[in-house]
Amino acid sequence: MINILTAIKKYISSSASEYNNLVRKEAKIGGQLFGIAPANVSRSFFCLDEHTWVWHEDVSQANGSIKSNIIRYEVQPDRIVKIIDGNRYLLSDNEKRNFHKAVTSYQRKVFSELQYNS
Repeated sequence: MINILTAIKKYISSSASEYNNLVRKEAKIGGQLFGIAPANVSRSFFCLDEHTWVWHEDVSQANGSIKSNIIRYEVQPDRIVKIIDGNRYLLSDNEKRNFHKAVTSYQRKVFSELQYNS
């Protein structure tokens, strides 16, 4: 899966700070792809580098604590590995289709929104 967004970020970012700002903007946009989050939930979905995608969700608990859920996806030449709490899983065919749809939607939305908001 070619990741053109990573290449673009590297090309247009003259500093680590600019690169990180683009990743943060993308994460916010990506978090909106899966619908409106409840008021106590913060979501992000973003491309960290050429081979790594991240789903991050923080849920504010009634007691004031925050529960974080992080899923990292490593895109390898022959498979996609999902990593949760250090445990590695191969994506099923259905998960691969859903991941591909999410990445495609992400790229389309990020290109669209960052083009007008940069």
